[in-house]
Formats: sequence, C-alpha cells, structure tokens
Amino acid sequence: MTKKAGYVSIVGKPNAGKSTLINTILKIKLSIVTPKPQTTRKNILGIYSTNNTQIIFVDTPGFIKPRYELQKSLVNSIIESIQGTDLILVIFDVNDRDKIDFIISGDLFKIIREQNKPAFLIINKLDLLKDIKELLPLIAEFSKINLFNEIIPISAIKDTNIDELLKTIEKYLPESEFLFDTEIISTQNDRFFASEIIREKIFFSYGDELPYSTEILINEFKEREKGKWYISADIIIERESQKKIIIGKKGEKLKSVGEMARHSIEQFIRHPVYLELFVKVRPKWRDNKTVLKSLGY
Repeated sequence: MTKKAGYVSIVGKPNAGKSTLINTILKIKLSIVTPKPQTTRKNILGIYSTNNTQIIFVDTPGFIKPRYELQKSLVNSIIESIQGTDLILVIFDVNDRDKIDFIISGDLFKIIREQNKPAFLIINKLDLLKDIKELLPLIAEFSKINLFNEIIPISAIKDTNIDELLKTIEKYLPESEFLFDTEIISTQNDRFFASEIIREKIFFSYGDELPYSTEILINEFKEREKGKWYISADIIIERESQKKIIIGKKGEKLKSVGEMARHSIEQFIRHPVYLELFVKVRPKWRDNKTVLKSLGY
C-alpha cells in the first residue's frame, strides 16, 4: 500500500479556530484555547496517523500586524511555517464575512500567493450560521481570487466535515514513508505543555490586558521514579504593578491559578505533580530581543 506523509501549516487570524481544529483532529487537547486572541505563541506540531497517511500539522499563532518585537517574532514563525510545509490551511472565521475584502487584500494572502504550493480555505464555525445558504456568497468571493485549491466549510468545535477535510488533505500529500513513529502525536515535550497549560490558566483568570504581558519560563521539570514530579515555573510580567494583580490578596489568586494548572498538567501527563509558581518582573520583555531569545522566540 502506498504511503503518504507531509507537513500542513494551519494559519489565519487570531481566534479563527486553528487550535480547536488541531485538537479536534487529534482528539486530545494539544493546543491551548481561550477566547482571547494570540493565545498560541509558538508553533506546535500535531501528528495525525492512519494506516497509510501521516499528516504533521503545524498550529501557528494568529496572524496580525506586529506592533512590538514579540509580535514580529510570531509573524516570522508563521512565515517560516508556511515556507516549510507541503500544504497550507487558511482558517477563516465565518463571523468575519463582512470583512472579506480587507482580509483578501491583507499581507497573509500575499505571503501565501508567493509560495506557489497547495492551499485550502477552511471556512470555520458553521455552527454559528442560521442558514447554510449564507456560505454561498462567501465561497463565490473567495473563488474569484484564484488562490485556493479547495474551499471546505467545517465546524471545528462540532467536528463537522472534519473527515472530509482529512480525506482531501491526503489527496495533496506527497508519497512518502512516515516521518514519525505512529505512536507520537507531537514533537513537543511535557515541559513545553506544562508551560502552555499554566499560561492558559492565566488567560482565563485575569483581565483583558494582563495575559498579553505574561510569559511562562519552566525552571525545573524533574521526573521522579517515586512520588510526584516537581515543576518550578516563573510567571514573567512587565511591571511591578502587575505583580500584585497576579499574586492577589494574601496570595490567593496565584494559589488558585496554581491549583488549576497543576490539575490540568496532571491530567495531561497522567502523573501527580508538585507545582511551584514564582512571579518575576522583566520590564518591556516583549520588546527585548535578548529576553525573547532566552524564552525561545
């Protein structure tokens, strides 16, 4: 039986449903998902394998016009992902259908056109449409630009039309032996996912502005043969005034975030952990190239 394998980048605006899609396909929560834009900051490889096909999905940050060094780094990682994959999936939020002209003329579409490789438009969140006929003018508009090989409507959160999407992706993949063991679902390690889970809990627990100026640095991740694994992590913020907000009165807010994160980490790695969180101030870290490099950007 002929085997196929290849890399597929998932790109689009913030909150279009990129991370939800990869989680639905893999049937595991691999990418963190929150209602806030730019939740995903680093490219995450998710590996989907069947008997004769292996699709290596690259979940990328939301594409925006960068305003500071961190955002420039995120946009560069998206471009690198697009350049290094066999197929591009562009996720379009059906709620943005009144902005279609602005999106079509944007930088993301220009970058994709330059690649000269297969690209699909994935119209997401069908579950929010009152009438499926609302899709027709959307599909007609996107068809005019002659950029996409396929236009596929889905609902990532409802698992609608995902099987059809996977079958269509398979048709475009090159013939190849599998690139990873079929038991592997991601190339990222537990240390990485622990940091992502902590950051997710911060996004859910604080106001609109604070999460964007926070980052997580895992200082220690000790796997023990007996007893709980030990994780020590810094919550990095930009201003001293934010420290009080993160910690809360008598440390209760930080304790609550830690408990939620610990529980989710234990569910993910299937092992009890002891989690310690510390709050560190790094002024203007999002615009500091040295600090960003130390954080893996």
